[in-house]
Amino acid sequence: MLLSGGLDSLVGLIDLVEEGARPLAISQIVRGDAEKQAEFARKIGGGVRHLQLNHNGHAPGTEEASQRARSLIFIAFGLLVATTIERYDRGEMVPFYVCENGFIALNPPLTGARIGSLSTRTAHPEFLTRIQGLLDASDLRVRINNPYRLKTKGEMMLACLDQELLKEEAARSTSCGRFQRYNYHHCGRCVPCQVRRAAFLTWQHPDATEYIYEELGKADSDHAAFDDVRAAAMAITEVGNDGLDAWLGSALSMPSIGDVTELRALVERGLAEIAVLHQAYGVQ
Repeated sequence: MLLSGGLDSLVGLIDLVEEGARPLAISQIVRGDAEKQAEFARKIGGGVRHLQLNHNGHAPGTEEASQRARSLIFIAFGLLVATTIERYDRGEMVPFYVCENGFIALNPPLTGARIGSLSTRTAHPEFLTRIQGLLDASDLRVRINNPYRLKTKGEMMLACLDQELLKEEAARSTSCGRFQRYNYHHCGRCVPCQVRRAAFLTWQHPDATEYIYEELGKADSDHAAFDDVRAAAMAITEVGNDGLDAWLGSALSMPSIGDVTELRALVERGLAEIAVLHQAYGVQ
């Protein structure tokens, strides 16, 4: 299983262990998260096997600073380990868990302007299906599975199989897309932070996370008028006025998705969680 310092990874590892699995957790070392990764692995189920890796790669010429390929490298680490364990050597299919809530995995564009690289989809079912196709074509006995593809982040927290441990560790996890930029603090206003904060409200337990921009409803460019907050508010308004399908457009029109009924319902619930957050802070 891939283990970051994130909340979804924390819940995923807890659930796997509570269900009786003996996962091997694979982490990509990131400054600000490495210690959390190791501590989560030590605390869950009395300790799970855990391997931390770092590619430390440097391309010639101008470097790409966006980290767009980070998730692909992360998956490569998991595949490397999956194909070297005893179970694989015995000829068995090895399950490979990528734990991400379904709303962020799909990451439907909040507005028409947020397309392409502005809305990353590193655990999108279409992307993972295509990676699985490559594995199958290469005769690699590894099966990628996101057990939370139909759950919102709030639903993941509600259903977590060790609520006491989650209460202890949830606030220490990392969700922010700008965590390093803000000196290893959550900004509180990016899309992942909004999804996180909304999930805590759904879970109905106090959120002890420190957010740089706590009061989302403030009428200034740092809070309610910040691009990510404004985009989420626009999406909520559009769905309220025109319906979910008009807002979604072709967001679920991917070749490998198949029946979108459950995914459509997931997106609706995920956006509703964010709407509760906005209402709580008076975002208009």
